[in-house]
Amino acid sequence: MLRGVIFDMDGVIIDSHPAHRAAWKGFLESIGRSASDKELDFILDGRKREEILEYFLGKLDSDQIAEYGHRKDELLRSHGNRLEPITGVVEFLDLLCDSGVRMALATSAGKRRACGTLEELGLCHYFETIVTGDEVAAGKPDPAIYRLAAARMREAPDHLLAVEDAVSGVKSAMGAGMRCVGVAHNGRGELLRQAGANPVIEDFRTLSLAQLQACFR
Repeated sequence: MLRGVIFDMDGVIIDSHPAHRAAWKGFLESIGRSASDKELDFILDGRKREEILEYFLGKLDSDQIAEYGHRKDELLRSHGNRLEPITGVVEFLDLLCDSGVRMALATSAGKRRACGTLEELGLCHYFETIVTGDEVAAGKPDPAIYRLAAARMREAPDHLLAVEDAVSGVKSAMGAGMRCVGVAHNGRGELLRQAGANPVIEDFRTLSLAQLQACFR
C-alpha cells in the first residue's frame, strides 16, 4: 500500500542540471582543471559534493572541501535565475497533496542549497521532511539517505515510493527497500529501467496517482 512518496531534487523537482553542470565547469576551470562533457556527466548521478570533488581533484581535507564547495555554490547562485521546477511537477505535487499522500525529499545536495532553492521556488511546503547529503556519511547509491527519510516519516520502506532521475538514486531507494519511479527527461530511460525503476516516465504530465498505487499491487 502506498503511504508516501520521496522525491530526489535535482533533475526531479528542479530543472537544475544545466546550471549545475555550468557551475561545476566554471569552478573547475577557475582552479585550472578542465573537464569534458563526458566527465561532467558524473555530477548528474546524484553524487555528494565531496564525491564530486574527489572524482575531479583527488583526496582533499575537510577545509578544502568546504572552501571549494562554497565557491562552486556561489557560481551556482549566479545561475539561480535559470532554475525552474521540472515540467508538470507542481501540478503533480498538488495532486498528491489533495489526495492526502505524504511527501518527503531526499537529496544529495547540502542543506543550505537544497532548502534555499526550494524556498526561492515556493516548494518547501509540499515536503514534511527534507533529508540532505549533509546528514548521511555515504551518498547514493548507498541506501542511507532513503532509510533516514523513511525513519523520519515513521513508515516502512516497502510502503514508500521514490522518484529518481539517476541510476545511483534508483539503486539507493531500492537498496532501502522502496519501489522507484524513474524520470527520464535526460534520455537515460533504459539505464533507469535496468537499475530497477518501474515505471519510467518522460515527465510528470504522463504520471497519475493510479500508476503510483499500481506499483504496490
